[in-house]
Amino acid sequence: MPTSNRVLHALELVGAWPVGEAAAGVLVAGQVVATTGATERVFPLASVSKLITAWAVLVAVEEGTVGLDDPVGRPGVTVRHLLAHAGGESVDGATPAGLPGRRRIYSNTGYELLAETVTARSGIPFASYVREAIFDPLGMHASSSDGSAAKDFSASLPDLLRFVGELARPRLVSAATATAARTVQFPELSGIVPGIGRFDPCPWGLGPELRGAKWPHWMAPTTHAETFGHFGGSGTFAWVDPIADVAVAALTDRTFGEWAMNAWPTFGEAVLDAVAADRVTPAGASGPAS
Repeated sequence: MPTSNRVLHALELVGAWPVGEAAAGVLVAGQVVATTGATERVFPLASVSKLITAWAVLVAVEEGTVGLDDPVGRPGVTVRHLLAHAGGESVDGATPAGLPGRRRIYSNTGYELLAETVTARSGIPFASYVREAIFDPLGMHASSSDGSAAKDFSASLPDLLRFVGELARPRLVSAATATAARTVQFPELSGIVPGIGRFDPCPWGLGPELRGAKWPHWMAPTTHAETFGHFGGSGTFAWVDPIADVAVAALTDRTFGEWAMNAWPTFGEAVLDAVAADRVTPAGASGPAS
């Protein structure tokens, strides 16, 4: 699908966000069709890091390094629990916040435990594992996986879009594994999406948050329930609507807050409307795809 005036017009909304610098891009059918902003700047991903960590863990699962139902840490906690924020680990720190499988407790600690587990089982430092399993195969050469596997990765927009393209059209993991990643795990659990609110249920997959029926939400209001992705406290997000076959990613230099809850859904909605309009009445191409 070539870049259209409608999609470019939707991207113009990013220029009005109350941030210093931002970059954003749109994928349709797994292909980047347009980008805008500081596309070569490397931004901190914050919790969007968890999407990449989860995908690396799933690669490890397919390689037989770990199993989804392998125990990790406390009795009753598994790799699956930690990927889906169902292990009862606290947000940060070693003191548990609950029992496994009882509530959806969003946890950086859980993702750090996953990284430690992959390192212990593979004998490869997790940053190196991520580079070998994710960054190098996808050509994400500007990206870094140093620091916490939950929140310290960084990437440029082109790199993040390469990863989002993998989420939309997976080639590093099997179709079955990718489907499991975006399928609700422990569907009965309620929980809090940090910075958004409490939801009952609070659907989550093996890494990605699932839109479900959550509202208010940081995704566009008409994204389908199957839409999956993640946002980060550094003002970053990525989501894939597999029904609309549209994905959006953005990076900014402003911490997540009310401004994002106002700007991001409106932007996402404008993108979905633009793509839908192009499918009904194709617009003239305004330039090569980004």
